[in-house]
Amino acid sequence: MPTLTKFYSFVEAIHEKQHNLGSDTLKWILTSNAPSLSWTQLSDVTGQLSTANGYTQNDKTMTVTSSAQSSGLYTLIGSDVTWTASGGNLGSGSFRYAILYNDTSTSDLLIGYLDYGYLITVASGQTFTLDFDSVSGLYYAS
Repeated sequence: MPTLTKFYSFVEAIHEKQHNLGSDTLKWILTSNAPSLSWTQLSDVTGQLSTANGYTQNDKTMTVTSSAQSSGLYTLIGSDVTWTASGGNLGSGSFRYAILYNDTSTSDLLIGYLDYGYLITVASGQTFTLDFDSVSGLYYAS
């Protein structure tokens, strides 16, 4: 599983109380275009898969299973997120990046992304899962 790369704006937004990672609705999207660290909101994203064959744009919520700090280290843990292709390739295309954003925030603020390093095509009947570590979590900060 790749490591979450934070968007620059997330660092500021978290300190200015624009996110509550423990209770806000966090969603994932899949894209083929390389994210720019200077992007701030969902409308900046290009290359998202089309709504087709088991993929629906802006519609995959991650359930937060733990959002806590221990000894000054904050950890965000979420349940795995899965897409299953049906009737053709997932989203009628390929992707390389999974982008996490905050759907609760007014502008759908971006949090970070995962880079798989190559284009992934999920054929009909196959499944793709964002498999998060249930101990280390998806995101941690001190």
